[in-house]
Amino acid sequence: MNLLDDEVFAVILAIIVVGSVFSAAQLLRPSVIEPFIAIGVLDENCKIGNYPDKVFRGENLTFCIFLHNYMGYPLLMQVRYKIGSNTTLPTNSTPSPMPTLLIFNKLLDHGENTTFYVDVPIKVNGSLVGKRITLIFELWIYDIDRDTWVYSGRWNHLYVEVLESPVP
Repeated sequence: MNLLDDEVFAVILAIIVVGSVFSAAQLLRPSVIEPFIAIGVLDENCKIGNYPDKVFRGENLTFCIFLHNYMGYPLLMQVRYKIGSNTTLPTNSTPSPMPTLLIFNKLLDHGENTTFYVDVPIKVNGSLVGKRITLIFELWIYDIDRDTWVYSGRWNHLYVEVLESPVP
């Protein structure tokens, strides 16, 4: 009978040790106190600054897009490129009403970031030559529960003046 008591005691002790280690790991595990996501538009050398201020109608511009996920779980992120004006900028709660010209998707784990190149066209009509336009980059995230893309309230924009394309 004494042998059985020792075995039961050993099992109970093992359960206590494993439970204690698991509980301590849960308490010591870093938690996400202030979750956030981020988007940044960088120049063609993937640096801040040196953005073009004049562009030719019909040309393609190269930028780098920086994305960061610190939400505590993986996110499917989407950058939507639009061309607008000062009056069609997004807000923290609503996207720009302008049509989406290009979409870039990236899947990022918690704590992960990425920087990638994009080529964006300056597709505008001739009436905008000599005028200032806004290149808009909106950040959207995929909401698994609603099975749809949701505007995140984060965006970047650049102002450029449109020039007529040079004669070849």
